[in-house]
Amino acid sequence: MVKFVQCGGENVSRKYIVKEYVLATIGVIITAVGVVSFLIPNFIAAGGASGLAIVLNRLVGFPVGVWMYIINATLFLIGFITMGRDFSVKTIYCTFLLNFMIDFFDRIVPIPRYTEDLIIAVLFGDIITAVGMALTFTQNASTGGTDIIARIFNRFFAAPMGTTLLIVDLFIAVFAGAVMGSKLGMYAILAIMVNGMMIDFVLKGIESSTQVLVISEKHREIASFVLNELHRGATYIEAKGAYTGKDRKILLIVLRRRELGELVSFIRKLDKSAFIIISEARHVIGEGFQNIGNVF
Repeated sequence: MVKFVQCGGENVSRKYIVKEYVLATIGVIITAVGVVSFLIPNFIAAGGASGLAIVLNRLVGFPVGVWMYIINATLFLIGFITMGRDFSVKTIYCTFLLNFMIDFFDRIVPIPRYTEDLIIAVLFGDIITAVGMALTFTQNASTGGTDIIARIFNRFFAAPMGTTLLIVDLFIAVFAGAVMGSKLGMYAILAIMVNGMMIDFVLKGIESSTQVLVISEKHREIASFVLNELHRGATYIEAKGAYTGKDRKILLIVLRRRELGELVSFIRKLDKSAFIIISEARHVIGEGFQNIGNVF
């Protein structure tokens, strides 16, 4: 028999939403810093709306931030016409916040730029933007842009989103090469490849989850700690000891790897005879982890 112990309540839900928006905002700001400090001053069009805006900025002298407003507003309009309201509020918020922050750091309160070495600009620009984008993705949001094109093709032609995004980004890189020269076009392709690998690498670290099985006489206290302090769910599994023949309760808990130490420390203080099994959970899909719509 399996019994679920839910962590719920309006207060927890509200705190969770606020936390998502705060972390998504931090992710957007980090992304904007990477774009403005490294990619824009070196004309590296690393795909997406920002990459296209960098190329258009070189063609027509409007600021990159202004071009991003135009591009994203156009794409969202097309998206609403073709797919209806199939966008989360967080995605709309993050998209236009990124536009604003890029414009803010580029023109209103300029931040330092690096223009000495293109390879360093590509690497550090991609590392910083990948960290920011990955943090935003973990909060079930995205920064819009060419993601919208990928969604449209996925909806109407069943085209894989990852493949569509790569094709669109490569098209932007080729466009950059045609406008700004083959050298910058090749750097754009390099930046797209590095950015994709870095996002995957960072996401694996951020989203790494752990499954914990706990057998303890003090399972109620442990379940309460998980629900009220870690704000995670827990599941009771009814079991029977093979040696003792006694009925036991096993707690199944899934949490982020960074939360594991806090849980083990609490159990160690509470019940030194507790039996704990810890294993890596490769993919966890559901509330509090990955959104099922963003998997594969």
